[in-house]
Amino acid sequence: MRDFNYWFSFFKESISNYFYYVDFAKVYRNVEEIKIELNILNTLIGSKNIEEDFENLINKYPETLKCIPVLLAVRTNEIYAVDDEGEFSYNFTKVNQTPEQYCIFMRKTGLFELMENHIIHSLVDYVTGVETGLDSNGRKNRGGHLMEDLVESFLIKAGFVRDLNYFKEMKTSEIEKKWGVNLSTLSNKGKTVKRFDFVVKTEGMVYAIETNFYASSGSKLNETARSYKNIALEAKNIENFTFVWFTDGKGWISARHNLEETFDVMEHIYNIFDLENGIMERIFI
Repeated sequence: MRDFNYWFSFFKESISNYFYYVDFAKVYRNVEEIKIELNILNTLIGSKNIEEDFENLINKYPETLKCIPVLLAVRTNEIYAVDDEGEFSYNFTKVNQTPEQYCIFMRKTGLFELMENHIIHSLVDYVTGVETGLDSNGRKNRGGHLMEDLVESFLIKAGFVRDLNYFKEMKTSEIEKKWGVNLSTLSNKGKTVKRFDFVVKTEGMVYAIETNFYASSGSKLNETARSYKNIALEAKNIENFTFVWFTDGKGWISARHNLEETFDVMEHIYNIFDLENGIMERIFI
């Protein structure tokens, strides 16, 4: 019998790599796509008659309008604005307002002030900063893939080959079709869709794998522990099928009791320490 407290003591603070924080390649790519238009808009910086200059500019170069949303850190081509003068929809790819109305938008959002008062010196530099900030919103998605990537790296080290004897993101229906395993108890007789992060196929067994890492606490952890406990219990009655869970992270501290309940009934629950000490070879080979 494994000891939960000993096992839990090896949980890690973080697995964030250097690329987790900002994807600068994506930032530079996004800026490059509108760099010409931004440099045209740069002519408005320090303007003494910015409304007239702006109207002349968008009449001559209407394509510069597509840059406006990102100046407000908005990822959309259409922005809605409401005040006591009415409700307006501004489209920045297909002109739907007069130049005068776009001027009102620029004034009321503060963008004219930003440029005419020389608060910034380069819209290219400014948008690079905005894109960096927007990209930080992608950390959650990148973080969600870090544990998957880590587990996959250990599968590869153990000699498994993708799409040959291990597979990524497979639904229960796909597993049933490919290997004839009856997973109706997991899918509520096909009424719900369950997708596993990985599936490993050995000569006599199908291993369905879930992975996650929680650096911070939250109510989701308790539900995750309960859900995976149920899957593990149901999987025990499925012939030639085993459920495996790789999890880690100090976020589990707040939900350790629920995790311990799952640990007590689940044979194949592992952390990164287990991965580093060759658990892949002992489970699958």
